[in-house]
Amino acid sequence: MLKLGVLLVVAAVAIPVLHTRWASGSWPAPLTVDLTEPLGKVSDWIIDNRDGHPLFLYFFGHISNAVVLSVRAVYLVLLALGWAGTTALAALIAWRAAGVKLAAGTAVSLAACGLLGMWVPTMQTLALMAVAVAASVILGAFLGLAAGLSDRTFRILRPVLDTMQVLPAFAYLLPVVLIFGIGVPAAVLATVVYAAPPMARLTALGLREADKGVLEAVASLGATARQRLVTARLPLARKQLLLGLNQTIMMALSMAVIASVIGAAGLGDRVYQALASVDVGQALAAGLPIVLMAIVLDRVTAAAGSGDREHGRSWVPALVGVVAVAAVAVATRLAGALLWPESWSVQIAPTVNKAVGWMTDHLYSGVPVVGGTADWAGHFTSWVLDPIRSGLTSLPWYAVLLLVAALAWLIGTWKSALTAVLAMAAIGVLGVWKPSMDTLSQVLAAVAVTLVIGFAIGIAASRSSRLERVLRPVLDVMQTMPQFVYLIPVVALFGVGRAPAAAAAVVYALPAVVRITTQGLQQVSPAALESARSLGATSGQQLRQVQLPLARPSLLLAVNQGVVLVLAVVIIGGLVGGGALGYDVVFGLAQGDLATGLKAGAAIVCLGLMLDRVTQPSRAARKEDA
Repeated sequence: MLKLGVLLVVAAVAIPVLHTRWASGSWPAPLTVDLTEPLGKVSDWIIDNRDGHPLFLYFFGHISNAVVLSVRAVYLVLLALGWAGTTALAALIAWRAAGVKLAAGTAVSLAACGLLGMWVPTMQTLALMAVAVAASVILGAFLGLAAGLSDRTFRILRPVLDTMQVLPAFAYLLPVVLIFGIGVPAAVLATVVYAAPPMARLTALGLREADKGVLEAVASLGATARQRLVTARLPLARKQLLLGLNQTIMMALSMAVIASVIGAAGLGDRVYQALASVDVGQALAAGLPIVLMAIVLDRVTAAAGSGDREHGRSWVPALVGVVAVAAVAVATRLAGALLWPESWSVQIAPTVNKAVGWMTDHLYSGVPVVGGTADWAGHFTSWVLDPIRSGLTSLPWYAVLLLVAALAWLIGTWKSALTAVLAMAAIGVLGVWKPSMDTLSQVLAAVAVTLVIGFAIGIAASRSSRLERVLRPVLDVMQTMPQFVYLIPVVALFGVGRAPAAAAAVVYALPAVVRITTQGLQQVSPAALESARSLGATSGQQLRQVQLPLARPSLLLAVNQGVVLVLAVVIIGGLVGGGALGYDVVFGLAQGDLATGLKAGAAIVCLGLMLDRVTQPSRAARKEDA
C-alpha cells in the first residue's frame, strides 16, 4: 500500500507538469539522439579498411582463418569416418554417457537424418556447431570463472551477458558481416555471441554457490586459491557446468538457420532456401534433423550431468568401443560407401506439401460456422492487436514511463523500477518510440495467448503423469524446431501480417511455459496438499488455494521466459509482415544499413530488459514477500 500511495502522489504531481511542457504526448524530438551519421561513418571506415588495415590483416584475419580451418578439419574427419563410422562413434559416446537405450536412440536419429536425404548437410551443420560450441564453451567458461571468483566482475559482466542474450541475432549479424564478410567465420562468431552467455552464467552460478563448508575445510588444509579451485570449486560445480554445456549446445543449434543467412552451409541453408521458395516439405525435411540432433544432445548432456550412470574406472570397454568404431569406419571406406546411399533416402516433401495444400484449401477460408484461419487472423488483428497498439501509441510517453515504473516497483524494488524506466527512456532517445510500441503490442498480445494456453496445459499435465509423458516428445520437437520453420505453415494458414508473427511466437514460446508450469506445480510440498485434503478441500480448491500460491515463483519464471521467447520470434516475424522493430532489423541487414539495424536491435534489448523487470521479482522482493 505504501508503494501504491507514493506512485499516486508522483503521478498526481508529474503528469500535469509534463503535460503542460509536452502536450502532444509523443516522444519529444529535442530528447532524441540521431546516431545515423556516426554509425554510418563507422560502417564506411570498416568497409574502406577491411582489406588493408593491420587490425583486419593480423587480428580478425587470423581469427577468420582459424575458424575456417577448424570447421574444415572437423568436416573432413566426419566424412572420413563415413556414415557408418560417424553413427557408431556417436552411439559410443551416448552409451558411455547414458547407456544402451540412448545409444540406440542416437544411432536411429542419425540414420533418420540419412533417410531424409540430409546426411551431407547434417555433417556440415555438425562441423559448424562443433567449432561454435567449443569456442562458446571456452569463452563462456572463462567469463564464468572470472564472474564466479570476483563479485566486481560478476556485476560488470551481468549486463553484458544480458545484452548478448537479448539482442536479436539479426541485429549483430550486420557488424559481424561487415568485419568478416559473408561465410563460415561470420556464422560461427555470431553463434558464439549468442550461445556463450548460458555457459558463463551457469559456470559463475556453480562457482558462487559451492558448499562453503567444503571450501573452508580445503582451505584449512593449507590449499592455495588455485588448488581450492581445481580440487573443490570445479568438482562441486560439475552439474552446473554440464548444464551450461547443454544450454550452449541448444542455443547454438537454434542459430543454425539464422547463421545460414550470412553464408553458413548445412541444414540451416536448406531450411532458408526452402523458406525462400515457400517449400514447407523441404523445410521440414531439413528442420527435423536439427530437432533430432538437439534432442539427442540434450539427453546425452543431461545424462552426463546427472551423474546417475557409473562406468567404473575400467578403460577396457571404451577401448573396445573405439576399436569397433575404427573397424566400422575402415570397412565403410573399403566398401566405397562413405556417404549415405541415395537409394535409402525417403522424400517426405511431396507428402508434406500436399497436406499443407489441403489445409490451405480447406481451412484458410469458407469453414462453416467457425470461419477460416484467415478470418481468425483478421479478427485477432482488429480486435486485439490494433486496440493494444492504438492504446500504447496514444498514451503520452510520460504516462508509459510512469506505468512501467509502477509495475516494476510493485513487483520488485525501486532499483528494478529505475532500470525499467531508463530502458524505456533509451528507446525514446534512440528515436524509435513508435515502432517500439508497435512491437510491444504484438509481444503483449502473444504473451497473453501463450500464458492462457500454457498455464491450462501445464496444470493438466501436472495432474496427469500420462499426459505429461505424451506431451514430452511433442514439446521437445516444438522447442527445438528452428524458428523459421514455423513461419511457412503459419503464413499458409493465416496469411501475411502481424497475426501470423504472433501465432509463430505463441507456438515457439508455449513449450517453455508448459514445462515450467508443470514442474512448479509438481514440486509443491506433498505435506501441504495432504493438509488441504484432510480439511476437505476439493481438487479445484487445492489448486487455487495451495498449488498456485506455493508455485508462484515458478509461474512468474514461466511468464518471464514466455516474454523473452515471444519477443525473439515476434522480431523474426518482421519477415512475414510483422513490421515494427523486426522489419527495421531485417531491413538493416538486407541493405547494409548499420544505423537502422543497430538502433532497432538496441530498442529490442531495452524492451526485453523492461519486460524482464516487470515480470520477474528481484531477490530482495521475494524476501519481502516471504
